[in-house]
Amino acid sequence: MATTPEHVKCLIIGAGPAGYTAAVYAARANLSPVLYTGKEPGGQLMITTDVENFPGYPDGIMGPEMMEDFRKQAERFGTEVRYELIEKVDFTGPVHKAWTESGHEIQADSIIIATGASAKWIGLESEQTLMNKGVSACAVCDGFFFRGKEVAVVGGGDTAAEEATYLSKLCPKVHLLVRRDEMRASKIMQERVSNTPNIEVHWNTEPREILGGDHVTGVRVWNKVTRQESVIPVEGFFVAIGHKPNTDIFMGWLDMEDSGYLITQPGSTRTNIPGVFASGDAQDHVYRQAVTAAGTGCMAALDAERYLVEKGIV
Repeated sequence: MATTPEHVKCLIIGAGPAGYTAAVYAARANLSPVLYTGKEPGGQLMITTDVENFPGYPDGIMGPEMMEDFRKQAERFGTEVRYELIEKVDFTGPVHKAWTESGHEIQADSIIIATGASAKWIGLESEQTLMNKGVSACAVCDGFFFRGKEVAVVGGGDTAAEEATYLSKLCPKVHLLVRRDEMRASKIMQERVSNTPNIEVHWNTEPREILGGDHVTGVRVWNKVTRQESVIPVEGFFVAIGHKPNTDIFMGWLDMEDSGYLITQPGSTRTNIPGVFASGDAQDHVYRQAVTAAGTGCMAALDAERYLVEKGIV
């Protein structure tokens, strides 16, 4: 049974640092934002333990606890947070439409997208059981915890090369596991890897199992050329095979890169559809940090407010 469409001034889709920050700014601007969390309220930080690089937390904070702080602050100013998924949109008219998984229709004068991106994983069972016990998908976020320890990075693109190079400044040895006989990374990144003495590249090497109990102790690998299995002792395992932006529902409506990242107009969060703004990791494949996501969430709320003022809606 269809429900009566609901009209809102500002709809925020996604609940990571970008979504919650957008909500704080939108609420303080009296836009009465309604925020839908989606399947992962809090985004990737919900699977992150210690966060030590976000300003304002001098002693660090657990990722889920930080997202709880963000949520409370957004709600304090009047944001309505709803724990449901937006699964369809229609951007044909001046008033944008969105539908929840239960079929509820929302008509919004402005929409802020903060659906984030999800790390791609190899698919090993041990990858999940040792998550946050030495397995990570972000060297910049977690590399500090592995200072002075040997680590492994899996991947062959720019992300893997960047992660390995970053970790080489913290760790005595970085094992870069490349599953093919060549890297897909740009030439300059490949040169950086080859010119870094404490990065050892393992070609044609496929991780079979991450070893450990309370923490990572090694990785069992398979060499596709020698057909031999071996164990590399490491205390950290970084998966760097890319991210997938959570933007599928916007296909056909919004301009996006081949990889699915939303394209915004330079110096703003505006998309190709007036009144629709994109923030956070759904449009950022370069920095992918909580603090930069929060910054673009702020920008999106300010852009949305200006748009609604120009339209005479607020």
